[in-house]
Amino acid sequence: MARLAQTAGLTDVQQEILSTVRDFVDKEIIPVATELEHKDEYPQQIVDGLKELGLFGLMIPEEYGGLGESLLTYALCVEEIARGWMSVSGIINTHFIVAYMLKQHGTQEQKDTFLPRMALGEVRGAFSMSEPGLGSDVSAITSKGVKDGDEYVLNGQKMWLTNGGTSTLVAVLCRSDEGHPEGTAPHKSMTTFLVEKEPGFGEVRPGLTIPGKIDKMGYKGVDTTELIMDGLRIPANRVLGGTTGRGFYQMMDGVEVGRVNVAARGCGVAQRAFELGVSYAQQRHTFGKPIASHQAIQFKLAEMATKVEAAHAMMVNAARKKDSGERNDLEAGMAKYLASEYCKEVVEDAFRIHGGYGFSKEYEIERLYREAPMLLIGEGTAEIQKMIIGRRLLEEYRFQG
Repeated sequence: MARLAQTAGLTDVQQEILSTVRDFVDKEIIPVATELEHKDEYPQQIVDGLKELGLFGLMIPEEYGGLGESLLTYALCVEEIARGWMSVSGIINTHFIVAYMLKQHGTQEQKDTFLPRMALGEVRGAFSMSEPGLGSDVSAITSKGVKDGDEYVLNGQKMWLTNGGTSTLVAVLCRSDEGHPEGTAPHKSMTTFLVEKEPGFGEVRPGLTIPGKIDKMGYKGVDTTELIMDGLRIPANRVLGGTTGRGFYQMMDGVEVGRVNVAARGCGVAQRAFELGVSYAQQRHTFGKPIASHQAIQFKLAEMATKVEAAHAMMVNAARKKDSGERNDLEAGMAKYLASEYCKEVVEDAFRIHGGYGFSKEYEIERLYREAPMLLIGEGTAEIQKMIIGRRLLEEYRFQG
């Protein structure tokens, strides 16, 4: 099973971290994932185990109590966790994005206040851009933050907030026209606010309500919610970076590394689907022999394995590009697009290999079949990725006529 998706050039520390995470996934996640998913039950025991492993602080610098590891290390850990249960990788992903945004864009006071507790998993992060009336058109955001003395008053409704109930710190993107004259481009009049709250549902602080969990086809266990702000007051020192108008760029930086994360999730789910498919094909007999002996099934397995390898290689390349300090929106867009599409195809092929049993909830592939579609839309649809890729290619290959 370990032949696919190997990563060359890892340090001894990276290999040790990955080995530890892989063992945790095999022993603590895979045996209980399907049962918890069918119950839509939050995996508290698994989350507690991730805290003990230090994964909530994996990329947080050592000076703040984290492990100070690279995006590549994080992405490879996410790949392993998603192989066990994709919802668990979602629990740490939004936390990781907020920690990354704080590390890259936060004031020193904001870093000192939040990062040490985030590294321990005591403060849990979530981030919020989307709204009910918009999808990928971030410029159409209507939620607004208005300056009132030493505070900002926030009003609006946000949607698709992963960890909305369990988080205690939410990075929320709002319009903030203060200091930005009429006619300013929408993306230049947006601000990221750091909203602290109590975990749970209902009114979690004055002016802030988390209505409840959204019932989903898949991606269960993790809480996905709305967020409603009605006169929510935030101190001015909770503007990320201390200056308004930079929120769009801060969020896009976070989403860029988030796309590597989604690519890693796609790789992990695809790996698990391949493992299930190749295993079942050797156990199921038709016409007196294992179905793995039939050429048609061997062709499927060959295609599935090749897709797993290709997606993994692109994901690793995108992570390494970001770690080098270079712009990686092209590589991240390609990796997210390819990994999510290939994940869907590999899962469907594994489902087909299982035949009628793939439709039974007793088999793990049924859960993966419902989880894979989320990757097609998370952190930007395939169409958005192709727009990003196309524009960047035209920048790189500009006609010199």
